[in-house]
Amino acid sequence: MKILVPLDFSDNSKKALDFAVSLVSKKSGEIIVLHVIEAVYDFAAQAAIVIEGMHRDAESYFQKLINSYDRTGIKFDFIIKDGTVAIMTSKTAKEINADLLVIGAHDSVELNFSFLGRTSTDIIKSSDKPVLLVPGDAEVKNIEKVTLALEFSDHEEPFIEWIIRVGQVWGLKLEFLHIVIQEHFNEKLMMLGLEAYVQKKNPELETKLETIHSDNLMKGLDEYLSKNENTILVMCHHHKNFWEEILTRSKSIQMANHTHVPLLIMN
Repeated sequence: MKILVPLDFSDNSKKALDFAVSLVSKKSGEIIVLHVIEAVYDFAAQAAIVIEGMHRDAESYFQKLINSYDRTGIKFDFIIKDGTVAIMTSKTAKEINADLLVIGAHDSVELNFSFLGRTSTDIIKSSDKPVLLVPGDAEVKNIEKVTLALEFSDHEEPFIEWIIRVGQVWGLKLEFLHIVIQEHFNEKLMMLGLEAYVQKKNPELETKLETIHSDNLMKGLDEYLSKNENTILVMCHHHKNFWEEILTRSKSIQMANHTHVPLLIMN
């Protein structure tokens, strides 16, 4: 698995790197560290001098950082680019054919406008790769499972297969979450069908389907997460109901910031 980790010089982004290292340390994997320099100056000559110095400083810092992980045995590399963070992150992910992006979430989006806090949603929207948002207080040692929130849409099938593979690589249990606002007979059939589908394709896999009845999607998520902070919550960017409610209320990043639960967005 090839993981791209955008880093600034903050503790939160370093936390994301540590989290990525822990995920791939048990199996073969590769981590690419990306630092994007955003600099705007009035005079081109001044800009060139300043940016050159920023490149030198970043290269020195990240070389030392990578060397500190020598004992892990993981293959590391770093890339430094100029431009807009969200655009260059998405572009680089395509160029290196990354399997996953891991991003550090800041403690308070409203109060901290360092670039990763400001552009996390832009990266999620612009990238066609899965994006894992890691809260500053997340502890990988506490993670026991991955939970995929489902709406039972046709586009979810490849995500189910991807999560099954990744869960096996990471050595984590798999759980499916469905929040029922108004139960219909078709939903019951789909839930039974999902269990049969997964068991047929992966008979050795230990899975669980969790159903929560709630009058509100966010309340349902909060109820689940309050009892399951040992998981990585997986949501699909194409989940219109989930995503629109979360983004319109600015809850997605806040949810990761105010719990210990990493949020994996499938694109």
